Amino acid sequence: MTRLFAAIDATNKTNEKVEAMATYFREAPAEDAIYTIAFLTGRRPKRAVNSTRMQTWAAELSGVPQWLFGECYDAVGDLAETIALILPGVESEGEDLPLHVWVEERLLPLGQLDEETQKEALTKYWRELDAAGRFVFNKLITGAFRVGVSQELVIRALSQASGIPAPVIAHRLMGEWAATRETYLRLTAPETEDTDASRPYPFCLAHPIEGEPSELGDVSDWQIEWKWDGIRAQLIRRGGQTFVWSRGEELISERFPEIVEVGDALPEGTVLDGEILAWGGDKPLKFLDLQKRIGRKTASKKVLAELPVRLVAFDVLELDGEDLRELPLAERRKRLEAVVNQAALTPVQASPAVTATSWEAVAELRETARERNVEGFMLKRLDSPYLVGRKKGLWWKWKIDPLTVDAVLIYAARGSGRRASLYTDYTFGVWDGDKLVSFAKAYSGLSDEEIRKVDAWVRRNTLEKFGPVRTVTPELVFELAFEAIQLSNRHKSGVAVRFPRIVRWRTDKQIQDADSLASIKDLLVGIDGY
Repeated sequence: MTRLFAAIDATNKTNEKVEAMATYFREAPAEDAIYTIAFLTGRRPKRAVNSTRMQTWAAELSGVPQWLFGECYDAVGDLAETIALILPGVESEGEDLPLHVWVEERLLPLGQLDEETQKEALTKYWRELDAAGRFVFNKLITGAFRVGVSQELVIRALSQASGIPAPVIAHRLMGEWAATRETYLRLTAPETEDTDASRPYPFCLAHPIEGEPSELGDVSDWQIEWKWDGIRAQLIRRGGQTFVWSRGEELISERFPEIVEVGDALPEGTVLDGEILAWGGDKPLKFLDLQKRIGRKTASKKVLAELPVRLVAFDVLELDGEDLRELPLAERRKRLEAVVNQAALTPVQASPAVTATSWEAVAELRETARERNVEGFMLKRLDSPYLVGRKKGLWWKWKIDPLTVDAVLIYAARGSGRRASLYTDYTFGVWDGDKLVSFAKAYSGLSDEEIRKVDAWVRRNTLEKFGPVRTVTPELVFELAFEAIQLSNRHKSGVAVRFPRIVRWRTDKQIQDADSLASIKDLLVGIDGY
């Protein structure tokens, strides 16, 4: 696996990454390959050893003072890499053990050991590994293993290696599964009878619209729906049981018992795709309200009463045990309305289709999105099948224009992965009287060149250090964009925003030109009646 990691890391060409993985899957034993799949698709093990212990033991083993190790860590920006670089060369030739043995007999047991035994074991493993092996092992220990490949590329590589169509591989990888030899053999078998009744389908996703909607052709060829701001989910009724899966492949049935109750009334062999929303009156509440339900593994009677939810279903993927994904959307829509109307239970409803005779009329209606607590429109071709992942041309999301403010950079922290040595994670403040208060965090939006410039500026203008965070001289102004705003007593500013990101670096503005908290709260007027 270390060699595969190096091969993936050595190229930015997609086809070369896929070929490297496909070659690995052809050659690796099944019991090793399944762990590699798990790690590459984000199924990381829990942290086995805390960072402080790892740092202390690595400094001792290398003979480096703690202060110097700290300086090295600060320069490198990644603990796993720092340890791999600073430890002495291989001191003893360890056994050439396969990956599954390293995981099952070394990595996973580490978290169960007492501190002294843990130290003894970990330092032994470090002595047996070269720098590349230590780096990957350390990443797995800390639960921070990430490689520059998406799940879609892993699926492509598995398909290429096994000859199984990519959509079949994608479906087999959904849901919960154990990293065993048997799982890998089922995953790559020509014929596999799926006995997991709970397994969801891979989600079909949309691209942001490119150009003007009028360029898409006649409006009558498209199904137009509101773009809901909730949790994308599949409601599954199979084998006399009901399951609710999030798009993140998390089983969330216990958090939403009212949705499960509706699922129990659906016909056997039904799978609905939709959005779970907190609901109040005649419209959805904001996502920040729904978060109060997301954070609870089980919902109390009080929470169920105060924050009821609905599943707004916009597709049916399976009915009476038949996979409907190849049918055109127009036909799936008819069957969706029939099954939802048949269930006739309030917590599940079909997403209403928006009727319009022209794209101009759609654009006019889109202006009312924010007051409806939705994000804009979804545009779906009526003849589109339900595909795996994000395919251009069939489904588009046409979001409303974001809200924007000018804010001042007040804190900075290092990024992760390739940006671990750069200050790329920023906290911004706005004026509350004559002082700046923390308003939002943002990590994206700047070019690589701008990031390097801000990083150099942060290093020259650090006022205080709090662990990985640097307080900086308030001097730089940035324009931030976000999708929604609402009052929140969990934030110092008293407001919370949705999806904040950097639009541009306002080099033309001074900090006194930044927005005030009062002006930001004015954005709530007309949205929530604040």
